[in-house]
Amino acid sequence: MSAINTISIDKFLRLIGTERCPDVIDVRTDEQFSADQRFIPASVRRPAESVGDWAAEFTGHHAIVVCETGASSSPGVAAWLRHAGVPADTLEGGVAVWRKAELAMVPENRLPPRDRLGRTIWVTRARPKVDRIACPWLIRRFVDRNAIFLYVSPADVETVARKYAAAPFDIEGDDVVWSHRNERCTFDVMVEALGLLPFEALHRLAVIVRGADTAHPELAPEAAGLLAASLGLSRMYADDLEQLEAGMLLYDSFYRWCRDATDETHNWVSHKPSKPKGQR
Repeated sequence: MSAINTISIDKFLRLIGTERCPDVIDVRTDEQFSADQRFIPASVRRPAESVGDWAAEFTGHHAIVVCETGASSSPGVAAWLRHAGVPADTLEGGVAVWRKAELAMVPENRLPPRDRLGRTIWVTRARPKVDRIACPWLIRRFVDRNAIFLYVSPADVETVARKYAAAPFDIEGDDVVWSHRNERCTFDVMVEALGLLPFEALHRLAVIVRGADTAHPELAPEAAGLLAASLGLSRMYADDLEQLEAGMLLYDSFYRWCRDATDETHNWVSHKPSKPKGQR
């Protein structure tokens, strides 16, 4: 049984990647982070000693505080957050236990440089369909929930990327890291490169995304449905960011199906009450 104000790794794993995942606050020291520059998915880094300065940033949210051992810095930070009105727990065992279990960790050096607010910035072509909604969903749910996405004309992607130190994705180019590789789409590439392969549900989802994005619906029965829904969204929204927000729910639902419901079937069952015996 977990101690008071702590959350077990098993319970936490059920929250990661979902819309209800708390804010994950990594308070490891700079020295500890330098020794292993990876973070638990969806984490933001904050210094433990200045929690009084940044606690208000998480008002209205639930938080999970992560330190190296689960017992060094995180209990005090979580207590301070609760004092500031932010419900907060600590991760049992901290990063050390998470790492030992070989669970997913995101390498910081694979990400674009963060802005002064700690956000990553990404840029791609306007009028998204599949990959250009799927990839932002993946980043916001598993990497950086505050990530900025810029949709511009294809001719402007390179210029915008340079101006804002943004990572271009799902575009052609020999120097583009985040794009299609042979038969794999950009979503496939991101799942692997961002250290997310331990999430089995993402393997299932990646096949569906690949089938929808590369005109190979035979890869998964669900691919045709994802493509249809994606094309429908692209016609419902003229604003790409509004389409992205709507698409977040779409991918939330596909992810939860991949994780929890692949074996479930649904048949039409009449709920009409049965007639009493002897009644015609």
